[in-house]
Amino acid sequence: MELEILGSGTSHGIPVIGCACPVCDSKDPRDARYRASALIRADDGTIIVIDSGPEFRLQAIRARLTRVDALLVTHPHADHVHGLDDLRIFTHTRELPVYANPATVEELAERFSYIFRSTQEGGGKPHIKLIPVVTDSPEWLEIAGIRILPIPLLHGSLPILGWRIGDTAYLTDCNRIPEESFSRLSGVKNLVIDALRVRPHSTHFSFPEALEVIRRIGPERAWFTHICHDFSHTTIQEWLDKNAPDKKIEPAYDGLRITIHQYDN
Repeated sequence: MELEILGSGTSHGIPVIGCACPVCDSKDPRDARYRASALIRADDGTIIVIDSGPEFRLQAIRARLTRVDALLVTHPHADHVHGLDDLRIFTHTRELPVYANPATVEELAERFSYIFRSTQEGGGKPHIKLIPVVTDSPEWLEIAGIRILPIPLLHGSLPILGWRIGDTAYLTDCNRIPEESFSRLSGVKNLVIDALRVRPHSTHFSFPEALEVIRRIGPERAWFTHICHDFSHTTIQEWLDKNAPDKKIEPAYDGLRITIHQYDN
């Protein structure tokens, strides 16, 4: 099983519209960052997408997707959900289950209200089923035959969800991990974590803050994601080599694949 990074960029994407900075003008393909998204690819072909942002159609074509079996939503910001309509190609014959916390489910139902009301035929719309995820107790969910653990996080003051699959966790758009969530991350070997830039931000981990979390969780490997255009892939790696020489930490990039080891129970 694999976790594939569909997008490793912040809400503007990289290159940023109208920007001619060295990162936005970079010829290194690792510096071209779609909005943050990922997918879980099981050995039997099952595909679970995490977030469907504005570039989802392009991400799906690049990843050669021919099916999607479920969608996990971290939170309802535009850069994570405004590609939802492009999932309709996968819902001609069945409803697609969409998992999110209750507040996100409510906002998706409002923002995409056309999906849930009777309309004329033609034009098309996705057929989805919104499923609220309650995180009062650390229970693993079975989604499309895969055991997944929701991880409560905070994006500023907004409660959102990260997701753990076996020994791998995907935590984007966060700047605080509630104390009770650290127990849900025990034993994680692969960690993908929000790390916007070196400068502090009110709703995202900075590079130094992400390092503190990585050291506490103790994964074997970690990757920064949701990266802005302050640093190129190469200069982020140079920063990491200088500031965390004892850790195997790298910047994520679009198309990165991480092997997941699933637990039997």
